[in-house]
Amino acid sequence: MAPTTAAAGVYDAALNRREALMGKSGPLAILKNFKVFSIACFACIGGLLYGYNQGVFSGVLTMNNFMDHMGHYDSTNPADQSRKGWLTSILELGAWIGTLLSGFMAEALSRKYGILVATSVFIVGVIVQACATSAGHSAILGGRFITGMGVGSLSMIVPMYNAEVAPPEVRGSLVALQQLAICVGIMISFWIDYGTNYIGGTGSTQSEAAWLVPICLQLAPALVLLLGILWLVHHGREADARRVLANLRGLKEDHELVDLEFLEIKAQSIFEKRTIAENFPNLRELTLWNTFKLEFVAIGSLFKSKAMFKRVIVATVTMFFQQWTGINAILYYAPTIFSDLGLSSNTVSLLATGVVGIVMLLATIPSVLYIDKLGRKPILTIGAIGMATCHIIIAVIVAKDQNAWSSHSSAGWAAVAMVWLFVIHFGYSWGPCAWIIVAEIWPISTRPYGISLGASSNWMNNFIVGQVTPDMLTGITYGTYIIFGLLTYLGAAFVWFYVPETKRLTLEEMDVIFGSIGTAQADFERMDEINKEIGLESAIRGEHAPMAEKTSNEISEKEHESNEKA
Repeated sequence: MAPTTAAAGVYDAALNRREALMGKSGPLAILKNFKVFSIACFACIGGLLYGYNQGVFSGVLTMNNFMDHMGHYDSTNPADQSRKGWLTSILELGAWIGTLLSGFMAEALSRKYGILVATSVFIVGVIVQACATSAGHSAILGGRFITGMGVGSLSMIVPMYNAEVAPPEVRGSLVALQQLAICVGIMISFWIDYGTNYIGGTGSTQSEAAWLVPICLQLAPALVLLLGILWLVHHGREADARRVLANLRGLKEDHELVDLEFLEIKAQSIFEKRTIAENFPNLRELTLWNTFKLEFVAIGSLFKSKAMFKRVIVATVTMFFQQWTGINAILYYAPTIFSDLGLSSNTVSLLATGVVGIVMLLATIPSVLYIDKLGRKPILTIGAIGMATCHIIIAVIVAKDQNAWSSHSSAGWAAVAMVWLFVIHFGYSWGPCAWIIVAEIWPISTRPYGISLGASSNWMNNFIVGQVTPDMLTGITYGTYIIFGLLTYLGAAFVWFYVPETKRLTLEEMDVIFGSIGTAQADFERMDEINKEIGLESAIRGEHAPMAEKTSNEISEKEHESNEKA
């Protein structure tokens, strides 16, 4: 265990040394210089775009003029509900494909150019949707599929880029900010739908602008993201990573903090190359075809051992239950649901939907602050029980009063209140915590592929829920909430009895829990060897680090020798 302890000690010592040079971590560190603040804003734009796109279509679906343009694809006729499901869920199908391709794009094109391509695809999709005034449902179906590919890729590449270029002291805060930005995007989309619903009137005189404006407004954050990444591409062409770091920090290239971070980044890069060379020797030559195959081969390898397969179960089933809580059924069809619960007009339904966005945003904040203190399992379990109970109460109310809302308006508002309470339970629990679980259960060497697998499960189940919800609401009415409720109770049981508590666990302790003892140790041994080789340990002690001044050609030669040995 000595190498493992040594490697872990290097991380702790590096953290302490960085804090001595730059101060404590935390949200306030974002404000220390303009460039770091710019990265934070960049993270927020990506999250805002993702959240806005998730929420905007729920209100559009209920607008009279949009329904006129969509015909059978957006009607109240029970026979047309499957088509309505496709209008919504096809975006998630595109996002699933975009997620699977994001790793290849990020590696083959670089993170920046990957974001550039994904944002361009997103913009094309929005433009195609704007053509629905003449092309009808075909433009919405095609445009949302293309938009989904862009959203899926951005949901993976933007956080990856932020994590890699952001200074260590703000990486955790960026994750929190991005989650909050997603909730802000959802909230904004709901209230924009509420406002634009009045354009031209809320009845038969409603203007096309009522639904075109919220759809086309997606272009605003997308163009900001596009222009921002173009600026970064134009101003970030330096071949020397040290110069980029110094520029980001606003320090001289020979500053000790720049040396330290340069070596940490270099160590991680070498670690990834050697891991690929050892685990996938046939793919160590990173041609375009090998880069494309690598993600799928690496994901496939996660199913080959019992210990890794247990991690696969935790990641994919957690995401299955996150979607089958019914959260996106609420986000995608909230106005329709509120109308079914007795709210008399589309305007009032949209207003109630706007409240959903507000309570979700407010409920997310406590989790961001207290997740590391309270732990994952208690929050997920309590949240699941709370959500499931809300579903069952709604089911009872609908079963009793669905044919008499006009004379039982208080019952309708009670059901609406249960929807709001459901969203609160999701906001503090399964919203942020499910993603944390999926990210932290993997060893360093398999983490990118494990997260990709979890995200893939999320989007596919998201697609299925979006597709079947209209048919469920029309065909089995209150049975919809019973199904979501029972599945959410099962989710609580799954977390409590199967998912380990990962709060403050080291990677070695995670290995013990999942039965893969030695995986983290092997990763740490490899990293420890690299740390000594490149002089990171010397840099932490404030000594001269000769490796830091080697040219990129020398480093490449060393890597070539390492690959030959592998």
